[in-house]
Amino acid sequence: MPTLLDSYIENRHRVQPNHANTVGTAHGGDVMKWLDEVSAMSAMRFAGETCVTARMDPIEFHRPIGVGDIAVIESYVYDTGNTSVRVRLTADRENPRTGERERTTTSHAVFVAVDENMKPTKVPDLMVETERGENLRAAALESREP
Repeated sequence: MPTLLDSYIENRHRVQPNHANTVGTAHGGDVMKWLDEVSAMSAMRFAGETCVTARMDPIEFHRPIGVGDIAVIESYVYDTGNTSVRVRLTADRENPRTGERERTTTSHAVFVAVDENMKPTKVPDLMVETERGENLRAAALESREP
């Protein structure tokens, strides 16, 4: 049975000028795309099936990510249903020279596992076996929209 940490993915994107909006920071649409892609990877890794986005909760942009910064996208499954998984997603900006990080974006998403005929299929139960996993799950539940 997969664990929360089995679904944990951290990915990085260097923010280039082609990702920028008119004020020189990462375009929100690019950040949203990166969040969706990485969270889908977490969902599929956990479910062992193709997963499709069913819902994105409000995406909160707390601060910008500048051109030249690194966008660090983190995601993990923190809850399951019969055919669905809930994924916590965050983005941080990281200074490429110092590694200093600051939270920029937060959200949650729901994915549905589908079979080869695009029919919803059962997902495994979530196991949380470590203190780190418990802390990540607690943080996701605490930050979830009502």
